[in-house]
Amino acid sequence: MNTGSLSPNSSVPASEPQTRPFCDRHLGPNDNDIQRMLNLLEIDDLDALIKRTIPPAIQLPRPLNLPSAQSEHEALKTLKEMMGENRIFRSYIGMGYANCITPPVIQRNILENPGWYTAYTPYQAEIAQGRLEALLNFQTLVIDLTGLEIANASLLDEGTAAAEAMSMSYGLCKNKANSFFVSQECHPQTIEVVQTRAQPLGIEVIVGDHRTFDFSQPIFGALLQYPATDGTIYDYSECIAKVHELGALATVAADLLSLTLLTPPGEMDADIVVGNSQRFGVPLGYGGPHAAYLATREAYKRQVPGRIVGRSKDKDGLPALRLALQTREQHIRRDKATSNICTAQVLLAVIASTYAVYHGPEGLKAIAQTVHKHTVWLAEGLKRLGYSLPESRFFDTLRVNLGETSLERLLAAANGKEINLRTLDEKTVGISLDETTTIADVIDLWEIFAQGQTLPFSAEEIIGSAPTPDLGHFTRQSPYMTHPVFHQYHSETELLRYLHRLEAKDLSLTTSMIPLGSCTMKLNATAEMIPVTWPEIGQIHPFAPLEQTAGYQEMFRQLEAWLAEITGFEAVSLQPNAGSQGEYTGLLVIRAYHQHNGQGDRHICLIPESAHGTNPASAVMCGMKVVAVKCDRQGNIDLTDLRAKAEKHSAQLSALMVTYPSTHGVFEEAIQEICGIIHSHGGQVYLDGANMNAQVGLCRPGDYGADVCHLNLHKTFCIPHGGGGPGMGPIGVAPHLVPFLPGHSIVDLGKTEQGAVAAAPWGSSSILPISWMYIAMMGTQGLTDATKVAILNANYIAHRLDPHYPILYTGKFGLVAHECIVDLRPLKKSAGVEAEDIAKRLMDYGFHAPTMSWPVAGTIMVEPTESESKEELDRFCDAMIAIREEIAAIEQGEMSAEDNLLKNAPHTAEMLLADEWTHPYSRQQAAYPAPWTKEFKYWPPVRRIDNAFGDRNFVCSCAPMEAYS
Repeated sequence: MNTGSLSPNSSVPASEPQTRPFCDRHLGPNDNDIQRMLNLLEIDDLDALIKRTIPPAIQLPRPLNLPSAQSEHEALKTLKEMMGENRIFRSYIGMGYANCITPPVIQRNILENPGWYTAYTPYQAEIAQGRLEALLNFQTLVIDLTGLEIANASLLDEGTAAAEAMSMSYGLCKNKANSFFVSQECHPQTIEVVQTRAQPLGIEVIVGDHRTFDFSQPIFGALLQYPATDGTIYDYSECIAKVHELGALATVAADLLSLTLLTPPGEMDADIVVGNSQRFGVPLGYGGPHAAYLATREAYKRQVPGRIVGRSKDKDGLPALRLALQTREQHIRRDKATSNICTAQVLLAVIASTYAVYHGPEGLKAIAQTVHKHTVWLAEGLKRLGYSLPESRFFDTLRVNLGETSLERLLAAANGKEINLRTLDEKTVGISLDETTTIADVIDLWEIFAQGQTLPFSAEEIIGSAPTPDLGHFTRQSPYMTHPVFHQYHSETELLRYLHRLEAKDLSLTTSMIPLGSCTMKLNATAEMIPVTWPEIGQIHPFAPLEQTAGYQEMFRQLEAWLAEITGFEAVSLQPNAGSQGEYTGLLVIRAYHQHNGQGDRHICLIPESAHGTNPASAVMCGMKVVAVKCDRQGNIDLTDLRAKAEKHSAQLSALMVTYPSTHGVFEEAIQEICGIIHSHGGQVYLDGANMNAQVGLCRPGDYGADVCHLNLHKTFCIPHGGGGPGMGPIGVAPHLVPFLPGHSIVDLGKTEQGAVAAAPWGSSSILPISWMYIAMMGTQGLTDATKVAILNANYIAHRLDPHYPILYTGKFGLVAHECIVDLRPLKKSAGVEAEDIAKRLMDYGFHAPTMSWPVAGTIMVEPTESESKEELDRFCDAMIAIREEIAAIEQGEMSAEDNLLKNAPHTAEMLLADEWTHPYSRQQAAYPAPWTKEFKYWPPVRRIDNAFGDRNFVCSCAPMEAYS
């Protein structure tokens, strides 16, 4: 497309070979398509469209101040040189992170495969059976290894999983206590995240020694580390019994690989077990993304944060998977929630579960035994060198007392061999080995501790004389991973076929447009994804010394500056590792600001009734009281009600949470006035940036009155959804809020009054290059054009569908923002057809459904994004119009109201190939409702799933062995 003021080739001389700019590859419609679409809307050009869509008072009067667009080749070269400044040391730091080997078959066929990473959250379960099965494998793995009854489909990281366990315990415990005990043997970043989460809730966190703590004082829960952060293995049975005597709940944070050898926490009577699955084939990635886990007792299934995959059956009684207890998802409880988690780390959980499937129980145990064996050999050598080690049992981590050896000299020697150790104190270091450790690495470690002296022993001597690895009474006796899935796919051929079968069951962006409103399922370009698996990005420990991560630091600085310019804010924190975490962090910043000003009693949070459930859930987690604000018939905030509520709560007003453009898909004309009302009463404006896709380059939250805003990088800035995660939710803040951005106790992030909100200092660092690449390749004009085309595409769809389905909300010129809400409610009365029926019928046409029944029940919200071509938009519109004609046949009595194309959708191949066909429509109508389905047909693997049956018969792990007999 014509990029206007920024020439696509402005950075190269005219004589140089010129390539098509990346922006033209990112955008779906070409110039001719854009003009045809504008003609249908009876609008002259894109600028005229924007003038009618966005209130003139907030439109950005100048171009964004960003670097010129680079080609894919140039951007990759620039980033490669930048990340080449990172130094890949062998890190034996531990603290819950371990280097590991990602099997190439998993790297190529999952991590680098758009069939896996471009899929959406499995809310439409019939077309998500592949990733649901992989997640069920993950849950089964966690259940088996922890010795508990149920597990969720993953959480963000170990620190936040522990914090979620604390909140869960707080809600479950009946003893009225307000204190939570945390063992000082937990990883320090976990302790900090728990403390951050506890503070706004008024929970007292007591950090101490579990061996000497007085368990007669009231607590509602306890958190223990297994093995401890320094490697010590404790038997927590007696401690857990004391916790239970108080009526409290015991949580154990456990290393998943160690549980192949160690007695599982469930057998110690733990109530909740949390941890990280990172060392199951997921790269370190300078801290993420990784899939944490949470396992617990089945009795607590309705209090579990996040998602649970469960087994059910479809309309034919065949086995089918879906998200279990879906209405139980915490954020749907809004201000009654104890968690705001509405996501999971699906892609990483899939990698971890597939790693377990590939290796099987014997393979995992062999890996763990090798790690332990190397640690035993290392310990034996260190003892012979005169170092003191505790007599306690260990798995992969040693606490080494240096005695008279200088810590400075030791670390210098380690640095000379490009090895990182953990400093526990001036006289003690920690060493954590992993799957990648070899005997050569062990020798290098011995030589470091020998301080330049010749080793007084050989490796063969140590190996021959070291005690046989023995974990004593900690040795695991119970079986695990007995399900067939962990025994069938150990050859690469079999695993490859299994992964392809799973992938083929799912609908992703490789199949068709996914038109989900508020979810921005846009192109995740290959050039953006390539850096994720570079060693200099993936093989860095999150607590490696800063001087080894110069490339990362420069990339962070650039990305923060770009995002600050795009949003109009002073500074950006990249730490929040999900949109929900961004919300929570933004409100924490506002809370800290009020407290700093001596106004800690400001605790009222105003939230429009249309807001996503995470908004009130986040507010409650920050200790705020939610007061709902009405919306008018046009979907806008009711200014009269807002003024009244702000006036009523003026002295205690903390914040307003507002989504812009609104949740109803329009740019509210009064946004500046709304912000002014809040500011006049001393409150702060938190802007939910879920819809930033409609603002980039055209207007900026920091300019029109917002004080803080979170950004969903997995929406606007091209990080893929990964089947339901990972995501990133950084926040931008105005100048007065900068001192309250989150810090970190392990890595110095500068002076701040806020604790860590994520385990790693920069959240899921290894996926940030995706957004860096996107901005670098798009440049100022490309980003602005993308926003314009996103708005055009949404209005084109709204215009084409309007004669067939009412469009619920529009702005004053009859236009929508980047998404539109299609009203299906009249169809229930006229034909007995509901939004779900249309969603399932769309599967027969090869499409994922738009967002269903939110923010208005009985509607669908459509967002096409800028990446979809006019041809694809027309295909979707044609499908929706054809479905309307199918509904008309019901309305006119030409088709049965009970036995019809919509009520029976989706139609599977098995159903259509059955010998008997009794329906009043043809198999052809069912299977091939549109011309393109004859050229390529996506076949839903199951028919409509019975969610109620699954919830009544709750099962969240793979079928037991007898089911295969």
